Amino acid sequence: MQQDLLESGNRRIYTVLELNREVRASLERRFARVWLEGEISNLSRPASGHLYFSLKDRDAQVRCAFFRGAQRGLDFDLEDGQHVIVFARVSLYEARGEYQLIVEQAEEMGSGLLRRQFEQLKARLHAEGLFNADLKVVPPARPAHLAVVTSPSGAALRDVLRVVRRRAPWLRVTVVPSRVQGAEAGAELAAAVAHADALGCDTVLLVRGGGSLEDLWAFNDERLARAIHACRTPLISGVGHEIDVTIADLAADLRAPTPSAAAELATPDAAELAQAVRALLARLQGAERNRRERRSAHLDGLLHRLRSRHPVQRLEQHAQRRDELEQRLVLAQQQRLARDGAAVRNANVRLQAQHPARRLPLLNAQLAQLRERLGNRAREALARDEARLGSALRALHAVSPLATLARGYAIVTAGDTAAPLTRAADVAPGARVEARLAEGALQCVVQSCTLPQPGTDAPAAPSEPGARDQD
Repeated sequence: MQQDLLESGNRRIYTVLELNREVRASLERRFARVWLEGEISNLSRPASGHLYFSLKDRDAQVRCAFFRGAQRGLDFDLEDGQHVIVFARVSLYEARGEYQLIVEQAEEMGSGLLRRQFEQLKARLHAEGLFNADLKVVPPARPAHLAVVTSPSGAALRDVLRVVRRRAPWLRVTVVPSRVQGAEAGAELAAAVAHADALGCDTVLLVRGGGSLEDLWAFNDERLARAIHACRTPLISGVGHEIDVTIADLAADLRAPTPSAAAELATPDAAELAQAVRALLARLQGAERNRRERRSAHLDGLLHRLRSRHPVQRLEQHAQRRDELEQRLVLAQQQRLARDGAAVRNANVRLQAQHPARRLPLLNAQLAQLRERLGNRAREALARDEARLGSALRALHAVSPLATLARGYAIVTAGDTAAPLTRAADVAPGARVEARLAEGALQCVVQSCTLPQPGTDAPAAPSEPGARDQD
């Protein structure tokens, strides 16, 4: 048949996508939705919020996709290694041709589910205040009557009784029987706790031996927790082993890691009591000894006070006090005389230092020094004045007309006026003028005047032939 298909001209050639789609449709029609149990592995949490993981058992595994929209009813977190039951649709991922499950619902199995229920109940009761430490009662240190809530055939009761016989054999013990395992054990334990509370005992023990979480589940019953909370008698729990923690342990006034430890917490130790009695006796003897010593010391004090108040003693004390005061007076007088003598000597020294005969040489020296400083200052001032005068004379000589005359110039004045002539037009020919030289003066008659030409600075030719200026 395979050969016929190979040789036939009507061959149907699928693409990979078409084949995967038909396989997917066939799987979804054949299996629809199934319940599947397994362990989670290779859990992946991409940013989209979808979950991808493998569900496996001992011999096989299958890929699963748990989309975000289907996770709305999920009330726990998926983790690797978790044992779960899933309700899923069988399908195939076309892009890779992989057979997979589309998960629509997931539930925990076994201890995981019980642990989640435990945490939920614990959180709810804690919010209600059932575990509040302020409400817990401290069990009495020396009880007379003990009630034990447990199974009468269990090893826990034997452990408790053995500890009681060893530590406090006089203690009265009442056993309140109850089942400690099974569906109805929680209700029986709650009723047993209420009955033990009504007995009027000093302490209630709630105990059970070790076991799995399922075995101890009755001690996680909400009814038992509320019965423990309502119990007015101090209650000590000792359920399972040290690592086992139940709701009853949290609600109890005191938790012990084992039933034997609970019995030890509830009972006093006979050896410790005997030691306490011996300690009390020693304290009593010590107190009596201290009382006698205090009385003896008090009597000695009274005797001392009596002797100190005797007249002879008081006279001796007054005489001694008088001698002491006399010595202090003599010493004070000597010290006063010494201080006054020192003050007189200091005043004499100061008076001698201020005597005129001692101060006159010093004053003469100061006067001579001041005279010398005055002469120096006068000479310095005279020298500065002479220097300033010389400088002023030189400056005056530099601008003096006499210096100009010494270089061959003359100052010409007209008639009786003292004002010097600066223009030829101010005199007329025949006028008499005086020319003052560096040494002496000349009396002159003006023969002619030379006036400057308009627009020029050079003097014009003489107005008459042979005319010249006279100096």
